[in-house]
Amino acid sequence: MMRHPFTTAFRPFLRQSAGRRFASTNTEGAQKKAQDALGSVQKNAERAWETAKKALGPLGEKAGNMLGSYRQPLMYNLSVTRELLKQVYIAERLQPPTSLSTIQSAYSTIWARASNPEYWREAAKNGELARVGVYAIEAYGIFKIGEIFGRRSLIGYNLH
Repeated sequence: MMRHPFTTAFRPFLRQSAGRRFASTNTEGAQKKAQDALGSVQKNAERAWETAKKALGPLGEKAGNMLGSYRQPLMYNLSVTRELLKQVYIAERLQPPTSLSTIQSAYSTIWARASNPEYWREAAKNGELARVGVYAIEAYGIFKIGEIFGRRSLIGYNLH
């Protein structure tokens, strides 16, 4: 079997680069970066906790004391969630509506589709009706959870 001169000439180079390609990188830099991020999150959590304590006064102090040993993990988890949402917000290039006309056009589009029977026929044909149904069930579920929280009871109101 005859080998191509190009591959035989560059074989040592390819072996060397393949070895480098699969070699592990230095983890110290990544570990230091993670520790710095953790430190900044904890510092921000403590700062937020102090601000909340000042804003809420004695009521906030009582609420903080009621949390007990759960306060620090709770604040940490809230800070991590906030940072994660911030990263998603930036990565997805999300932004709130900048004008009232944007909001009005979105709701007018929804209303026009909901009141048009042709839209519902087309949605039933292409399967979009199932997606709309799932969204409706999600909205209803969120509403019911809000009611349960508002009543402070799973079923009915506490009359006692």
